Amino acid sequence: MKQIILASASPRRKELLEKAGIKFTVAESKLKEYFDLKLKSRKLVEKLSLEKAKAVCKKNNKSIVIAADTLVECRGKILGKPKNEEDAKKMLGFLNGKMHYVITGFTIYDTQKNKFITKSVASKVYFNKISKKEIDDYVDLKKPFDKAGAYGIQELPKEFIKNIEGDYTNIIGLPINALLKELKKLGA
Repeated sequence: MKQIILASASPRRKELLEKAGIKFTVAESKLKEYFDLKLKSRKLVEKLSLEKAKAVCKKNNKSIVIAADTLVECRGKILGKPKNEEDAKKMLGFLNGKMHYVITGFTIYDTQKNKFITKSVASKVYFNKISKKEIDDYVDLKKPFDKAGAYGIQELPKEFIKNIEGDYTNIIGLPINALLKELKKLGA
């Protein structure tokens, strides 16, 4: 059986794979994330996930590499990870009271067969109208600097969320159902 490698240091992705019963090791890609604004959101996260997978594949043959990238899109604006506290508060202020998409691209790369599958999944998140103090308190407490859109759905106060449509695990950062379906196609 081929070794499965998660090309991510994200504790949330690691936890999701563990809960799905997948045995794996972690090898962070160290790829510097960037936004090619010529690409639509889905194509952008798919490209980034593929590049992360390829970076890890170079050092790991006879394995299956899983890589992912997540971003938030609201009213045509792409939000990645905030640079600092001020940027996080600004992002959450922008999302305040609005619907936005959380889009995750993932790649599964079979290094032995030199075959890969790249897909993306989008979910809708509707924020309630929240106060500046609630935003400030969340950022001060949770320090969401490693999360697209400056928040983690699993740690947000329930008052922030009005509704979600789509895969909850996708909003966390890895659409497990879609990933498992594609892993089966590769025979993993």
